[in-house]
Amino acid sequence: MTKDLMTRLNEGPILCAEGYLFAMERRGYLQAGAFVPEVVLEHPEVVTQLHREFIRAGSDVVQAFTYYGHREKLRIIGKENLLEPLQKNALKIAKDARDEFKDLDLLVAGNVANTNVYDPNDKKSNIECQKMFEEQVGWAKDAGVDFVIAETITWVEEMKIALKAIKDAGLIAVCNYAFRSAGGLRDGISPGDGCKILEDHGADVVGTNCFRGPEMTMKILPEIRKAVSCHVAALPVPYRTTEQRPGFLNQVDEGCDCIPGGNAFPVALDNLYCNRFEMAEFAKQCSNMKVNFIGICCGAEPHHVREMAVALGRKPIAYKYYPDMSKHYAHGTDSTLKKHNTDAAKTL
Repeated sequence: MTKDLMTRLNEGPILCAEGYLFAMERRGYLQAGAFVPEVVLEHPEVVTQLHREFIRAGSDVVQAFTYYGHREKLRIIGKENLLEPLQKNALKIAKDARDEFKDLDLLVAGNVANTNVYDPNDKKSNIECQKMFEEQVGWAKDAGVDFVIAETITWVEEMKIALKAIKDAGLIAVCNYAFRSAGGLRDGISPGDGCKILEDHGADVVGTNCFRGPEMTMKILPEIRKAVSCHVAALPVPYRTTEQRPGFLNQVDEGCDCIPGGNAFPVALDNLYCNRFEMAEFAKQCSNMKVNFIGICCGAEPHHVREMAVALGRKPIAYKYYPDMSKHYAHGTDSTLKKHNTDAAKTL
């Protein structure tokens, strides 16, 4: 019998792979800009394969691809009628992928995200947000998810609405803010205080995802860890954001002058990409500071996840193909390799 999320976290770190939006856009199945996950209806087999790859790489969580599959996003593209089938299909795909790996102790997560309709100056928007969260959480509960992640939300009050919907449904709640470049939330509340508010309102896990790369995420994690007694989550984007530009939504690639509009986000961030070893170091740092819900957000690929799993002391299914450079014809050390090739390696 699968252990629940809290039992797992009490025993040590779990790994959660996200980043489906960027992964599907790069593969040619999703449009950047609108970022609506129609792929779960149009090409479900592609979503299934990405789930498989993340599982094989070591993710403990199969997160249903319902991120941005909400009423407001579908309204923008004139397809609000697809909301329920999109949500239900994404949840089924995630559960079916989980069931393919019966020997693994995998958890299925539902997902809700920033609604983009919340307005602190418009009380009616609270009601709209509540309805959006409640319908999504309802479908997730009906599907039998193990917990729900509310993420990439930049307002404390909007997150509280999402949290209430999850807890009212009797589900475990993981609440991850996306923090602005200035370091806090759009309400003017600090990372530590924002997370403490969520803990006080019943969140089981609090933390941060998206916007910031591993180094800039690590800048705010100690404050969060100190502020709360519950479990903490950290899921950065795999991009080298900096003190000058802590978030990836407003990035410049100094080595390229052909990017339309000059902003590298979202489709020209390649030159700022973190390698697998940077993400592994982040995973180790999290584990050392008792941040146990560890993951990776927009930009994630299976090679990142596998290296993070290895850094946590694991050998996932895909470890079978872990690099072994000793066999490389030029850089290898195997005694049977041709010396004239290995001697010339630095000149090739």
